[in-house]
Amino acid sequence: MERAVETGAERCSIARSLEVLGQKWSLLIVREAMWGRTRFAEFRARLGVAPDVLTDRLGRLVDAGILERRPYREDGEREREEYVLTDAGWALLPVLAAMSAWGDEYRPSGFGPAALYADRDTGAPLRLAFLDADGIERGAAEVAVVRGPGARPLA
Repeated sequence: MERAVETGAERCSIARSLEVLGQKWSLLIVREAMWGRTRFAEFRARLGVAPDVLTDRLGRLVDAGILERRPYREDGEREREEYVLTDAGWALLPVLAAMSAWGDEYRPSGFGPAALYADRDTGAPLRLAFLDADGIERGAAEVAVVRGPGARPLA
């Protein structure tokens, strides 16, 4: 992704996001953190990722401000660090929900959804949607992607 930045893709929000999140394991680590995992051994056990790769991805997520290192110490043990989602990390929740919805629809496992999204207080099911300024939901066919002020000129 370094090359894309050199050629002007630094204006592209997706390219910049992929510089941090586009590596294998990165979003899976964020997913696990949202499930409440904070410790290296927990990530390793759940994901089966090689320790050196996990160390690298955790470091990149910390450097990007998605995770924060916090010291902890178990009784009788040495001090270690855990990894806690920051506000930027929690802001990835709709990204993961969108990817889950897409995967459930277009790459189904046959087991049903692995994650469901629900209202924290009532448990009522939630889903992502495009809403207009009046709060009216718009379907994908009603949504246009338009160039924003940060887009590179077409010429």
